[in-house]
Amino acid sequence: MDPVRTEVMRNRFAAIVAEASYVAYRCAHTTFVREVQDYQVSIAGLTGEYFAWPTDSGTSCPTAPSVMGLVEGIGRDKLRPGDVVICNDPFSGGAIVTHTMDIHLLTPIFHKDRLVAYGWAFIHASDVGGSVAGSVDPRNYEIFQEGLRISPTFLYREGRLNEQLWQIFKDNTRIPDLIWGDLQAMIAGMKLLETRMGEICDRYGVEETLQSIDDVLDLADQKAQQALRKLRNGTYVSHDYLETYDADGHIFIHCKLVVDDGKLTLDFEGSDPQVNYSMNFPSGDGAAHSHLGFLITQYIRSVEPNTPVNTGMLRSVRTFAPKGSIVNAEFPAAMGNRAITINRCYDAALACLNQAIEGGLSAAGAGTVGIISVASIDTETGRRRVGVIDPFLGGGGGRNGVDGVNGSHTGFGFLKSVPIETIELETPLIVRYFGYERDTAAAGEYRGGAAMRLDLENTGAPAIITCRGLDRVRFQPWGVQGGNCGGSARIVLNPGGEGEKDIGKIDVLQLLPGDLLRMVSPSGGGFGDPALRPVERVVADVVAGIISKAQALRDYGVATEGDGFTMRGERVAAPIRRAGAAAALGETRARLEAVWPADISAALASEMLKAPAALRTFWLDRIRRALNDRDRAITRDELHAALANLRIGA
Repeated sequence: MDPVRTEVMRNRFAAIVAEASYVAYRCAHTTFVREVQDYQVSIAGLTGEYFAWPTDSGTSCPTAPSVMGLVEGIGRDKLRPGDVVICNDPFSGGAIVTHTMDIHLLTPIFHKDRLVAYGWAFIHASDVGGSVAGSVDPRNYEIFQEGLRISPTFLYREGRLNEQLWQIFKDNTRIPDLIWGDLQAMIAGMKLLETRMGEICDRYGVEETLQSIDDVLDLADQKAQQALRKLRNGTYVSHDYLETYDADGHIFIHCKLVVDDGKLTLDFEGSDPQVNYSMNFPSGDGAAHSHLGFLITQYIRSVEPNTPVNTGMLRSVRTFAPKGSIVNAEFPAAMGNRAITINRCYDAALACLNQAIEGGLSAAGAGTVGIISVASIDTETGRRRVGVIDPFLGGGGGRNGVDGVNGSHTGFGFLKSVPIETIELETPLIVRYFGYERDTAAAGEYRGGAAMRLDLENTGAPAIITCRGLDRVRFQPWGVQGGNCGGSARIVLNPGGEGEKDIGKIDVLQLLPGDLLRMVSPSGGGFGDPALRPVERVVADVVAGIISKAQALRDYGVATEGDGFTMRGERVAAPIRRAGAAAALGETRARLEAVWPADISAALASEMLKAPAALRTFWLDRIRRALNDRDRAITRDELHAALANLRIGA
């Protein structure tokens, strides 16, 4: 590897993907791509690995595995200049697609009839058909409810549009013109990649360009290994929970992290089988899937900030999840709401990483990304409108040496908020409040990030609201090193008014004219003993309106006086202590684990994968209900007896 050439080419590659991504962003049509920026344009080498990834627009870290699944779905020898391949099928394309709303595009990049790279792009489409506008009802139980599904197929063949394919898609989406605009924007970005790669090949030659692609990927791997060697070798185990859409159901996520001198494995064996909700996703076989390794790429970039941003970062990482589990689902699982499961895998992996780093790294963030969609009828034109309100995030977890970020957490912090003017222009909703919710920041030496609050009033015709990715209504974000757990989410219809109703988790909600919907996100957990937080930082939070004077006294033992910037504080008492497990993990999780220890839950999940696929969910629910009435921890003998009653053995 020539270090000078590698650095020069690394920056050239980074510049061309940044330019292509920006072009796509500026040309996009839907709010979710144009404002939220849930899209990307990137470039992959002949091995299928992305050798450059934009960081200033769109998704800011590699969030898709190799493109080779798309290439092989068509056949590499069949690709011609001007081709564009389209795919949104989670069950083909090598697990690059994780739900039907993500439409992936691929174009071969040739230089003088020689294939040198692949241009790639994706959009999160605001509607691909299905049972509800926006295509995601969290209660969907099979993929047929989630819109049109296309395995790798030519959208363009040698520059000519496959008009029949597009007509089929057009007939099955509620907003065809907007989706077409987004796809054309991505294609424009990929065409620019082709132009810029041609210029690089002309200047440096094809062989030197291809060697530089390999070198930049190798450099990312080397930098990643440097970061991973800073972790303590060993095996670390953790777990976390998702909430179902029943009153008290839960889904168990289990994670094992193995660190071995710069090599790393994330193993999710012991996680629950795929579920009859749209919370599943595929993760493939063995190679690192970016959705499971997302935390690791963020860690690498934090520890070695000069690492090239490409999928070479994950060469030394392997991820594994059993086929048929919620994190490696099989046909015909529904997947529209899979972002919440990705979030919880992130949290479980973070709990492992905390054990591998001296002093720990971070408490859990809100762990939710509530994508709010609204469908309504335009009263002037009579046309159906489908819009995205906001990616509703929550507070970040307190970190070792730094407070959590207010209103945003690291897992999906790259998603942008939709301007209020856009929401009120494109939907019948008025934003009555959008800001931090006071007294939600979890106490710690480094406090958790505050929750967000969003109040939406419907001033037009009846509208249908869906919200995928919303969670942590019952299971709170955990604190570490003595920090308190974060607050849970709250969703209330018409708060303080007639017909006030606690919604819980939104699946499909009708919002009538005059209704007000209030959503409060989870807040991040605290890091470290609250008694160690300096008085001046507590006072600064009171001045900023993050916490009240009463909260300062209760959580930190700090009495404050004065107003505005002249406020003073004094520690007059010790912080109020709550029960250890409940303080760190939350009462719901502490109560559950008093009956269902993590090793028992993992053993049950593994045994369920031995059962016939059609019976797994039913039997899992049956066993949990049979054993839930204990007032003590379930034993392995009791679990084995319950399994034997179902005739599947243990």
